[in-house]
Amino acid sequence: MIADLLTAGLVLAGLVFFGAGTLGLLRFPDVYTRLHALTKADNLGLGLVVLGLMLQADGPAMILKLVLIWVLVLAAGATAAHMVAQRTWTHGEFERRE
Repeated sequence: MIADLLTAGLVLAGLVFFGAGTLGLLRFPDVYTRLHALTKADNLGLGLVVLGLMLQADGPAMILKLVLIWVLVLAAGATAAHMVAQRTWTHGEFERRE
């Protein structure tokens, strides 16, 4: 019962961070601030969701899989953000929206 409530709280908190990252993506004026908002919030949001799901896992193998998924998404998100920022920097496409 307590584990279920804690799981629901952690997953809900993760979803709030996902929403905040999406809002930052839509509202911030340039590529760099959008990337910063999206990657930071999504990484924390996914971490909270994974932590909540770890409380419901059947055993250590499932926990290891969840941690592996989180680490791979962290690496993929950082790589993708770096690639977008590098292309923006090299092509000079960083004007602000107003």
